[in-house]
Amino acid sequence: MMRSLWTAASGMKAQQLNIDIISNNLANVTTTGYKKERIEFKDLFYETIEKARGSEESKNPRPTSLQVGHGVRAAATVKDFTMGNIEQTGDLFNFALEGEGFFMVKAFGATDDTEDPNSFVFTKDGSFKISADEDGVKYLTTSQGYLVMNENNEPVTLTTDAEDIDTTKITVDQNGEFSYVDSNSQKVALNQKLRVVQFYNPNGLESIGDNLYKRTAASGKAISEEEIPSYKKSKVLQGYLERSNVQIVEEMVSMIVAQRAYEINSKSIQASDEMMQQANQLRK
Repeated sequence: MMRSLWTAASGMKAQQLNIDIISNNLANVTTTGYKKERIEFKDLFYETIEKARGSEESKNPRPTSLQVGHGVRAAATVKDFTMGNIEQTGDLFNFALEGEGFFMVKAFGATDDTEDPNSFVFTKDGSFKISADEDGVKYLTTSQGYLVMNENNEPVTLTTDAEDIDTTKITVDQNGEFSYVDSNSQKVALNQKLRVVQFYNPNGLESIGDNLYKRTAASGKAISEEEIPSYKKSKVLQGYLERSNVQIVEEMVSMIVAQRAYEINSKSIQASDEMMQQANQLRK
């Protein structure tokens, strides 16, 4: 009888974690570039009471075995990297990626070693800002101050030696290349291009908060879209942002299913308890 109690308890614990994941999705329904998660479960080990036997093994063959499972456990959380809605903002330094690419930004205190997994982090959130240092050099950064990288793994700078650039006249094409309109109303290339990367296994990325991902051995290294011609290149859309891909209706349905599964498991515990109570009363 105790087996059923622990089995049902594992189901309740699993569904509680499921509700936690769904709640996080709903909490981030308006988070720029957020990718919804789903949880995967696996059944636990089985107790084999009697094995299946073939006629060549025994005079009493048994076509099926007799096994009892011991519940469920959470196996993994998987992100859905399908695109969210693209929304026009009009901000010149808002960027959306139409495709599977990620922006690459430099972590605080990081080295310039591109092979170091702690040096650079990645994001789908293109709500960038302009930041200037003491020398007046203007950089493109995230809202948290992380430097956005160009194709040479250097910070994107919006400054030239020739003249002071009017940042309201900076444009970025679909390839991520920056240009500006000079004092003579001529379009001039800024020689800066956003570094957009992809991964062999995006689900191997580690979420670290602040709309950022960290690469792992499972995700593989960041691969520039320029390095592999067979990759479908992402389009950079200036003045747009990619919204969360969370669908509220789907999450609400999933929440109802998880709630009912939790309730059924609690009923199993209640039934087991009542059966144990009946068994204890037999001697009276």
